[in-house]
Amino acid sequence: MRSRRDFVDGLGLIVVSGSFHFVRHGQTLDNVRGVRCGGDRDVALTERGLAEARAAAIRFRQSGGPCGVIVAGPLTRTQVTAEIFREELKIPVIQQEWLRERALGAWNGLSIEETRSWFEAHRPPPGGESEDDFRHRVMSGLSGLADLADLWSQTPLLVGSKGVGRILLTVLTGQSFVELGNCELVTFTAPVEAGGGGDWLGRWSWRRCH
Repeated sequence: MRSRRDFVDGLGLIVVSGSFHFVRHGQTLDNVRGVRCGGDRDVALTERGLAEARAAAIRFRQSGGPCGVIVAGPLTRTQVTAEIFREELKIPVIQQEWLRERALGAWNGLSIEETRSWFEAHRPPPGGESEDDFRHRVMSGLSGLADLADLWSQTPLLVGSKGVGRILLTVLTGQSFVELGNCELVTFTAPVEAGGGGDWLGRWSWRRCH
């Protein structure tokens, strides 16, 4: 039987079949301030963020989309968002370290507008995580999840941060620097004809769930 994984361009073991959902966490105070908040900076949701998560979870439940398990990053903002989805969907949550946002080191707390060009130029943040290391971590983690057939077959909902969503969109769909809003939920589906050799890269479909 063909493996779900394939080693491509140094990214790690990459998923080549299936589908999953992804939702970004609710609003935080750093989001309100318009500053960077990496995986090495733990902040809570605002009251609006809690309400956003509840509303998104209800919409997703009412959509009837298939989903049997929630997989969340370790930060407070993603754990709380995941817990709200758990309450609405009545399905279990598991925590995965690979869904942690990119560590930004000295860039934490700086203006998003001030640092946007640094991200686009793939500059490594002092004391943080390089773009290549971050991408490898996220894609290797996704592939490892897909190898757990009992979880992957349940069309999991991943709960993470903006940077994780950006990596997934860039690698799987070819959409560079798409920034998901707070509690924006998307579904990824692999091309039916996907095979080995990396010919599926950038060819996954995705859609926003409203």
